[in-house]
Amino acid sequence: MKVLAKAMLKQLARVENDLRDQVQQFQTRATNPVCVGIIGINYAAQYVSYERDREYPTGVDGRPHPAKEAPQAEARLAAALEPKFDELLFLRYRATNVEPYPFEWVEPIETPKDYGAALVRISEKYETRFGT
Repeated sequence: MKVLAKAMLKQLARVENDLRDQVQQFQTRATNPVCVGIIGINYAAQYVSYERDREYPTGVDGRPHPAKEAPQAEARLAAALEPKFDELLFLRYRATNVEPYPFEWVEPIETPKDYGAALVRISEKYETRFGT
């Protein structure tokens, strides 16, 4: 699982490599594992990160807002990683990291349905591979 909150395009290579390496580890240590990837992607209009007493808001000094990068980051990760996983699920959310720390799903009705459908598909793959 990986969660992208901001500066997503800068992180793509690392995220792809981390998830790809994890699948490779599963496949070398188990016979035909069911590999599931979950990626949270922030679609907020703005975001603030913190480092000690310094704030780093998006939209300043060339730091793009999450909503601007999220669609491209998701598309690139899907293209690179879907072939590697049995199931790859994107959880789209909005969070600013600013008090009172609001959080919401981009698609509040569809997100639980997508998650539930993924669980059914994962269960079916498990039964197919390991059922008695």
